[in-house]
Amino acid sequence: MSPSVGKRQNFNNIRDVFPDQSLSHLLMRIQCPGRYHDQCFLSTKSFTNAFHKLTNTCYIIRMDSLFTQNICDDLEDIPQTDQPVWILGKKYHALTELEAIRKDILSKLWFSYRRGFIPIGGYNSTFTTDKGWGCMLRCGQMVLGQALVFLHLGRDWRWTPETKNTTYLEILKRFEDKRAAPFSIHQIALMGASEGKEVGQWFGPNTIAQVLKKLVVYDEWSSITIHVALDNALIVNDILRQCRVEGGTTVEVDGKEPLKAPSQWKPLLLLIPLRLGLNEINPVYLNGLKTSFKIPQSLGVIGGKPNLALYFIGCVGDEVIYLDPHTTQRSASVDNEREIDLTYHCKSASRISITDIDPSVALCFFCATEKDFKSMCKTMQDELLEPEKQPLFELSSERLVNWSPAEDVVSEAIGATNFLDFEHIERQYDTSDEDFELLG
Repeated sequence: MSPSVGKRQNFNNIRDVFPDQSLSHLLMRIQCPGRYHDQCFLSTKSFTNAFHKLTNTCYIIRMDSLFTQNICDDLEDIPQTDQPVWILGKKYHALTELEAIRKDILSKLWFSYRRGFIPIGGYNSTFTTDKGWGCMLRCGQMVLGQALVFLHLGRDWRWTPETKNTTYLEILKRFEDKRAAPFSIHQIALMGASEGKEVGQWFGPNTIAQVLKKLVVYDEWSSITIHVALDNALIVNDILRQCRVEGGTTVEVDGKEPLKAPSQWKPLLLLIPLRLGLNEINPVYLNGLKTSFKIPQSLGVIGGKPNLALYFIGCVGDEVIYLDPHTTQRSASVDNEREIDLTYHCKSASRISITDIDPSVALCFFCATEKDFKSMCKTMQDELLEPEKQPLFELSSERLVNWSPAEDVVSEAIGATNFLDFEHIERQYDTSDEDFELLG
């Protein structure tokens, strides 16, 4: 007989009451309150203790939907504080704009692990899920997906479950789990093979940047170009030369105030890889890292912890707000199942102390127009670099004479970038990412 609301019952095995996934989530929260569940490693004894805490202090309700609603949805995604909340360059006040913050976060494309898709590499392949190896690939998808949303729909566009916006659906289809989609897990994984990464092998941030740079070339609809800054330096004229090329497009955008790119400017996705310490972030860089989220052109930060790649989209106080790809969902097409669109949006983001993240990060920015780029450079200089005793990176007009020639920037921008892999798995390092110039 199922337990009833308000009636106390005894159970020898809590698994008789809750499904495995819900059970793990609940017990983690009991034993490790306020912590991200992947940071908790509980023994059998710990789970037993958590079970007794549960059965001794609450009534059991045999309703999985109520469990999800009352346990999972009660997470404090945004703290009630008078400190400003920053989400990709936009400032909010939690006490008066909580719903606006949540709508903004909900509108972000959330790409997570998927299962049950057509095998990557052909039907003889066993790779029908990216669980366990695809988190950096998914973070790369989130950054690129957000760039396309900003370009085609604008910064203030908001998603709803009922949306039928054709431009939005066109963006989403580009990331579906099928080989025909230009930015699918299939395309990214297979293109990684050209960079020495076998399907199923962990990517580092340098590899994902390199692969995305190659793939965006084939998306004429958006005509985006990717630039990765080298040697902790942003060279303005290198980027101007890269973006001022034949093939720039005027972009059709939904909304009353279209965002249009001049015909000789290719919209820019800028990645600035940095190593801000050895084993942890040097405190001298913390304020600068938080300031990066305040720049209007911010696309967030790719970062994480060992074995965990995360997409940071904002900050509040001394915490960073992130979307986590480490949830495995069923793969399906939005054309065949309209409700699958819901699985590409996360109801609430998570938070972590900025001091707890790995010192290897990649700052991300998007400039749809040349005016955006020049405005970003000025804001960076005035608010991000000059006020700091030890700035995150240098901003210069031209390269020093002993650096690589400017004309080689486009071909070398990704391949020569030094960046540490986030994935610390034995014999599966992204070795191209392991060498850094330490700042400070």
